[in-house]
Parts: sequence; C-alpha cells; structure tokens
Amino acid sequence: MELLLDMFAWFAEPGRWTYGESQSVPYRAVQHIWATVVTMVLAILIAVPPALYLAHKRRAEALASAVVNLGRAIPSFGLIVLFWLMATRLDWLSGDFWPLVGALVALALPPIFTNTYTAVREVDAPTVEAARGMGYDEKRILVEVELPLASPVMLAGIRIANVQVIATVAIGAIVTNGGGFGRYIIDGFAIGAGAYHRVLAGAILVAALTLLFEGGYWLLQRIVIPRGVQGDTSVGKVANTAGAAG
Repeated sequence: MELLLDMFAWFAEPGRWTYGESQSVPYRAVQHIWATVVTMVLAILIAVPPALYLAHKRRAEALASAVVNLGRAIPSFGLIVLFWLMATRLDWLSGDFWPLVGALVALALPPIFTNTYTAVREVDAPTVEAARGMGYDEKRILVEVELPLASPVMLAGIRIANVQVIATVAIGAIVTNGGGFGRYIIDGFAIGAGAYHRVLAGAILVAALTLLFEGGYWLLQRIVIPRGVQGDTSVGKVANTAGAAG
C-alpha cells in the first residue's frame, strides 16, 4: 500500500505533467512514442515490399526468412550497445536516438516480414487464378486481390512487432538518455528501494501506452480490412499461425 501511495505522490509532484521538464510524463511519453513510430515506419518500409514481392512470385521463402530472422539471433540490448558505441564515434549521429531505433528495427523486422509473406502466400490460389482469367495483370492482382485478403494477417504482424518495440524502447535508458518511460524504471532501480515507486510508475505507463496502441490497431483494422475478410474464420486461423511464428 505504501508503494502505491508513494507512486501517486510521485505523479503529483510539481512539474511532473509539464512538457518542458525532461523528467515529466509528457516529455517521456513523446520520446517513447517517437522512437516507436520511427522504428515501425522504418521496419515496415524495409520488410513489407520484399515480402510482398517474394510471396507474390513464390520465390526464396527459406532464404528471405533466414536473412530477416537474423534479428532474432542478436539480443536487442547487444545491438543497442553496439550502435551506441558506433554513434559515439560519429558526431553527426545522435547517441540517444538512432542506436535505439536501429536495434528496435532489427527486432521488428521478423514478425512483419513473416506475417506479410505468409499472408500473401496463403491467399486462395483459385481466387488468384480467377483474377488472372479476368485479365488482371500481376500488379493489379497483388494490389486488388492479394493485399485486401492478406491485410488481417499483415496487420497482426505489425501489431505484434509494435508491442515488442514499445516494451523494448525502455531498454534504451540503460545506455542512453533515451528510452522514454524506461528512464523511470532504470533510474528507480539505480536509486534502490526508496525509489521502487518510480519503477512501478514506469511499468504502468509502458503498459498503458501498449494498450493505447492496441486500441489504435483495433480501430485501424476495422477501417482498413474489408468487411468480408473480417468475418472470414480461415483468415483468422492463418493470422494466429503466422503470429505465433513471428
């Protein structure tokens, strides 16, 4: 109970909700969200186009998956430290932001690539052949047939990656001044038992941010995915399988 009271008192401290303060909640929220958004945009731009092309052409499945999944084999913290050390030797590169983003992109690539590739590959073959029989060229088949049908599984991969990224942004606080809400968690552990309320506050804020993004993806899914595809149970099974693999 005392821990909760200390946390509420910490939230009520002067300047805690003033954006200009570097330790304020709004400041760290913007930092956390910005790192997450930049990471996801870069990961999508890197992973989705080749996954769409390779899946549509039914080519290089094993090779493509192996190359992207290298991101799983390297610990995110190790990448953050490596990129941070590189940034300290490059004056034009931010030591707080880009090392963290680079590591997070490597973390986000596997589920996005895997789900996109799986989604397009699992589109019903007779449907694709019917589109070809109607005179659709390959680009039109991809854009008007495969993408709409694959969109639920693709969004599932992006959502999974986003949850992982939000949680991992906090690790950046270990080696840089970045890390968003992770700053509270790391500083709380560094101070010791007297600051565990900061750890709890940071953990709650990270969880709340994750739920906020989850709600955003739910709304996006309702808007983007065609109604007929939303109710397709076979698509849901593919999404669950691909999500587990991602």
